Amino acid sequence: MTTLNDYLEKNADRIDRVIHRYFGAVHGDLFRASAHLLLAGGKRLRPAVVILAADAVKKGASDDLLPAALALELTHNFTLIHDDIMDGDVTRRGVPTVHTVWDEPTAILAGDVLYAKAFEFICLADAKDIAKVRATRMLARTCAEICEGQSLDMAFEKRDDVSETEYLDMVGKKTGVLYGASAAIGGILAGANPIQADALYQFGVNSGVAFQIQDDLIDLVADTAKSGKDRASDIREGKQTLIAIKARESGIDLASYRRELTGAEIDGLIARLEDAGILDEVRAAAVERAAAAKGALGVLPDSEEKRLLAEIADYFITRGN
Repeated sequence: MTTLNDYLEKNADRIDRVIHRYFGAVHGDLFRASAHLLLAGGKRLRPAVVILAADAVKKGASDDLLPAALALELTHNFTLIHDDIMDGDVTRRGVPTVHTVWDEPTAILAGDVLYAKAFEFICLADAKDIAKVRATRMLARTCAEICEGQSLDMAFEKRDDVSETEYLDMVGKKTGVLYGASAAIGGILAGANPIQADALYQFGVNSGVAFQIQDDLIDLVADTAKSGKDRASDIREGKQTLIAIKARESGIDLASYRRELTGAEIDGLIARLEDAGILDEVRAAAVERAAAAKGALGVLPDSEEKRLLAEIADYFITRGN
């Protein structure tokens, strides 16, 4: 039986080969900039979801759908390039961000190139034309929702009254819908019926929300050497994460932590949040979303691919532990 880690590693190698085939020898600053993060590696989780969903609907269907799997990775990387500009980040995947290697106008255009290429690669998939139209429409809607999610995230930085409902709506758009599209597009191109396609979309959205909630936890509690994240950066920056929202609702003011923090201060904050039951509540919210994601898969016939999709949902809430 294939383990999830083995599957993800093999799939990442497969997608990396496709990326190098199309983007490994591009010419000109603009196209080198567009390929910069793509060639820096990554877990290729969204292409994995595309491929698994396709094979869960029709065994072997993914062999004809690799361009579509790549399209979702291109979409993800387009958002990363633009996010890095807006956030002022200087590194991504262990390499300098696109706008620091080139400049902001080139980086914006590089992201736009990947956005356009994503639709081109959807059309290169070997599937029925009507399925490709449905997939293209879903990707277009998803890109608009991602932009809305990012806009909400930025707007929340100016507020201290964001509710849990608002937060979940924001992360559903910023993170969840791309996983939803990955799963649904894989299914649609493989011939999924409307019930299966909707179930795959719900699987992806709920998995993506669970992923983001766990990411918020990792930012606070995970060891920097393991996570690669600057510990407690969300707290220092005053981001409206589920942790911050539940802390405020419990009467814990995090405003005094919006500064450089020592390791001991971060450990003390974690202990305080643990004692108040806040981190357990946040973990429970991630578990609930992962359970909803796995439940949505019930409409699919049992298969190894269905099992691996369910394990991805579990992986999203256990990574960093």
